[in-house]
Amino acid sequence: MHGSGALTRWLLANDLVDELTLLVVPVIVGQGDHLFPQDGPDLALELLKTHAFCRGIVPQTYRPAGAPQCASDPTT
Repeated sequence: MHGSGALTRWLLANDLVDELTLLVVPVIVGQGDHLFPQDGPDLALELLKTHAFCRGIVPQTYRPAGAPQCASDPTT
């Protein structure tokens, strides 16, 4: 599946994603829609593979890994 943020969010929210490939492009865009909304579910991702192209574009392939496990504060 390619190109639909709304569909991606729906598939993630309904636990229907096996793998997710994100392309990190070295450009700052100050407007537009966000792929992951602020009020969406928390989801841990396991990195399966990554690679860097010559212009700095980095595809990263992840597998959903359930709820995030937050590290506890070592000072408490």
